[in-house]
Amino acid sequence: MNKSDTDAGMVNKYRQQLMFLANQKQQLQMQANILDSTYKELEKTKENKVYKGTGNVFILTDKADVAKETKDLKETISLKLKTIEKQEDELIKKLDSFSRKEDSRASSKDDSGDEEEGIA
Repeated sequence: MNKSDTDAGMVNKYRQQLMFLANQKQQLQMQANILDSTYKELEKTKENKVYKGTGNVFILTDKADVAKETKDLKETISLKLKTIEKQEDELIKKLDSFSRKEDSRASSKDDSGDEEEGIA
């Protein structure tokens, strides 16, 4: 296996990882949006007790506790999103690096190819 085969394999691997991260990011963004709307609704209500869904059961719980849990979960998801964005940036940099290497290889082959044609 030569260097370009290895590089192509790495590029495919990085692209797959990037797609996986994009999928995870989308799911986390959806969860964050749901938590945002949940928190806003909790702020609007004048009730001191609200129903909290736990599995298939709804439990009457203090509004403040649910609001705190919702806010904490939103913060956790935000941290996960930041981590995913950093991972995406690293993968994009690696892919760009491979792309530049490939471009320089192609241009060096073109340069050497032109010289051979000029000599012949």
